[in-house]
Amino acid sequence: MLKVAILDDYAGVALQSAGWSVLEGKAELTVFDRHLSEDEAAVALQPFDVLCTIRERMNMPRSLFEQLPNLKLVTIIGMSLPNLDMTAATDHGVLVAHWNLEDNPLYRGIMDATPELTWALMIATVRHMSYESRRMREGKWQSTIGVGLGSLTLGLLGLGNIGRRMAQYARVFGMPVIAWSQNLTQQAAEAVEVRRVEKDDLFRQADVLSIHVRLSDRTRHLVTRHELDLMKPGSYLINTSRGPIVVEADLIEALRSGRLAGAGLDVFDQEPPAVDHPFRTMDNVTMTPHLGYVTRETLRAFYVDTVEAVAAFANSGPIRIANPSALTHPRQKGLR
Repeated sequence: MLKVAILDDYAGVALQSAGWSVLEGKAELTVFDRHLSEDEAAVALQPFDVLCTIRERMNMPRSLFEQLPNLKLVTIIGMSLPNLDMTAATDHGVLVAHWNLEDNPLYRGIMDATPELTWALMIATVRHMSYESRRMREGKWQSTIGVGLGSLTLGLLGLGNIGRRMAQYARVFGMPVIAWSQNLTQQAAEAVEVRRVEKDDLFRQADVLSIHVRLSDRTRHLVTRHELDLMKPGSYLINTSRGPIVVEADLIEALRSGRLAGAGLDVFDQEPPAVDHPFRTMDNVTMTPHLGYVTRETLRAFYVDTVEAVAAFANSGPIRIANPSALTHPRQKGLR
C-alpha cells in the first residue's frame, strides 16, 4: 500500500475537496496541516512513497530528495515548480506528475482568484485598513487618511492573464493604466486599452505599482533599489506574484524611509516569513499569507487533479509526467 503525504493543508480542506476514496485499499493518507522546514521534512517524510504538494508551499531541493529514500512520486500543480529541483528528482528516480492548468474547466476561476485578491489588497493598502482595524481592536478610533483610487495611475509589471484582468478592473475604478514587461509589445498593450511604457517610466509614473510576472531567472530581483527610488513619494507597491521578484531589503528601506507610502504583500522571500520579520511590525505594510490563488474553487480543482494523478500512479495507468527520464530509474522498477 502506498504511503501518501498531503502537504501544507493549512486550512484542513484537502480531504473534503476531492474524492480520495478512490484510493481506498491502495493508499494510506497522512495530512500535514502546517509548513515543514527542510530539516523537519527530512525526518517526517522519510516513510512516504508519494508527496502531494500545493504550489510552492514546500521547497523540494536536491538536499531533501537525498534524504527521502522511499519517495517515488511528487504531484505538483502547474507545468513546473520553481522551488522543485527537477534534475534532482530525476537523478533519484522520483516522478513528478504535473498539470496544465489550462486543461482544467475551472481554469477561468483560478485565473480570477489572484486579481480579485490583488484588488482587495490594493484598496486595503491605500485606505490603511489593516492598521485601522488593528487600532479598532485596541479600542482606538480613526487616525489616518487614505486616497481614492480614481485619482491614481496603476502601473502593471506584467500584462499576462492576471495583468489583463487587473486592467479591466482598473477601468471600473477610473484608473489610467500603464504597463511594462520584457516581452510586452505596443500592440498587445493597446488591445486591452493599456499604455505601454519603458521599465523606468513605469516606476516613475505609477502611483500604485502591481506586480504580475512569473518568477524566473529573468524576473528574480527585477525590482531593486534603483526602481524603487524612481517611484513617486507617497506611491504604493502591491505584490501578489512572488516575493523574490523584489529585493526585500530594498523594499524595507523604501518603506522605512517614507519613499513609499505603503506596500500590500501576499508573497515573501521565505514563506511563512520569520516571526520577527520587519514586515510584521511595519504600520505601512498590509500583509496576507499567500492567499492569491486560495479559494474553495481553486483548491478543489487542485486536489481533484492530485487525486487523479495518485490514482493513476497506484493503478499503473497513464499519468502526465514532467520528467519521463525518471521512469527508467531502479526506484521505479516494478511500479510502471
